[in-house]
Amino acid sequence: MLLRFIHQGLWLVLVGVVLVVTGVLSVHAETDTERRERIEKQLHQIEMQMIQSQRQLEAKQTERQSLERDLDIIDAEIETAALGVQAREIAIAQLTEQIEDKEVTISVLNERLEKQRRSVADLVRKTAEVDDFSMVEILLSNQNLSEFMTDFESFRSINNSLADSLQALEQIKIDTEEQKEGLEERQLTEAELKARQEAEQRAIEAREREKAQILDVTRGEEEAYQDLLASQQKTVSELRAQLFELLGGGGAIPFPQAVDLAVTAGGAVGVEPALILAILEQESAYGSNIGGCTMGDVRSGRDIMHPDRDKPVFLAIAATLGFDPATQPVSCPLIQNGTRIGWGGAMGASQFIPSTWGIYGGFPNGSLQYVQSRDVIRQMLRLDRPSNPFVNQDAFTATALLLRDNGADGSYGGDRLAALRYYAGWGGATRPENQFYGNQVAERKERLKREISTLLGG
Repeated sequence: MLLRFIHQGLWLVLVGVVLVVTGVLSVHAETDTERRERIEKQLHQIEMQMIQSQRQLEAKQTERQSLERDLDIIDAEIETAALGVQAREIAIAQLTEQIEDKEVTISVLNERLEKQRRSVADLVRKTAEVDDFSMVEILLSNQNLSEFMTDFESFRSINNSLADSLQALEQIKIDTEEQKEGLEERQLTEAELKARQEAEQRAIEAREREKAQILDVTRGEEEAYQDLLASQQKTVSELRAQLFELLGGGGAIPFPQAVDLAVTAGGAVGVEPALILAILEQESAYGSNIGGCTMGDVRSGRDIMHPDRDKPVFLAIAATLGFDPATQPVSCPLIQNGTRIGWGGAMGASQFIPSTWGIYGGFPNGSLQYVQSRDVIRQMLRLDRPSNPFVNQDAFTATALLLRDNGADGSYGGDRLAALRYYAGWGGATRPENQFYGNQVAERKERLKREISTLLGG
């Protein structure tokens, strides 16, 4: 009777486990589906508007520079940036919902796991009772030996099945927590991109004021506009006196020095110097968070540097180069309206996080040992030392290498795409809300090409 009671009761428990495993992720499915379909439709409409605006912008970029063309470009850039911010707000809201769903699932799993642990504990006690069942008790019971052994094997099978089900629940919980962490990382990335996009939108709005000024000066006349453009061309002496802002807390250096660094890096790697400078100039526009933290700093209750992906590599870089990791300035996470966004820990003029620097600087695949043969920067520059993210020439070369690997080939399309991948990764490079970045880098590159030509030709 004891075994039959256990047999029946445990099958009910096991059925409950199966229901948990198969049904725990389907909470409020219909309501959530309807809401998500509505949000997806809204996001799709915005993306279609952005694609149309982007096509108009690209068509204008190929036209000869004129008053009408430049005013249309400014209008298209403003519209694209505004739509991009709107699209990213929706994307962040979607991620927030998905994270909340994962939190509900984890809560349900925790409750079920606790019940299962109690069931397993009860099963262990009953197993001990079965193990203590003596042969005399079997013979004195109403069951014969054959019946007992059949029930005993069934009991053992249920015992194993229940343990497997508990393990399955534990794995589902681990997987769900990992998915939640992944969503939180994506949310941080989206929020960081949105903050940078808003900064770019403010810069574009400043261009709108420039547009009003152009119209005021030229009164809409093309000849007057061409005269204005000619008057705005910088002279060699102006370029020699001009300063180039550096990332990573490096302040500013003379523009000719920045050109020399970019020419050396570009020549070694095969990337146009103007593109290298355009990326660094574009990035420095967001530079309020650059070089103001150290590895051990905490913002909003979390380390500024990713504890698993970047901190171990940073310590390995410090040990190889001989600097104090506790005092070396690195970037801070963005803080917007009191909310922390993303991770800090980016280094030097290129603002590479340690794990990215490691790809080119001798620490491949997260290695914590310096591998000289994998120090691509050292080989490119023919250095007699390990490459250093805090040395400007090394940092410029790292930027060139990443641009090259992102597809920079000197063409408008190739360099623009490489810039987008530099900004948003390969997956984000085609997203409509990120296109403003490629447009701005392409525009900066053309201006810097003219300035480099003027400087070197003078």
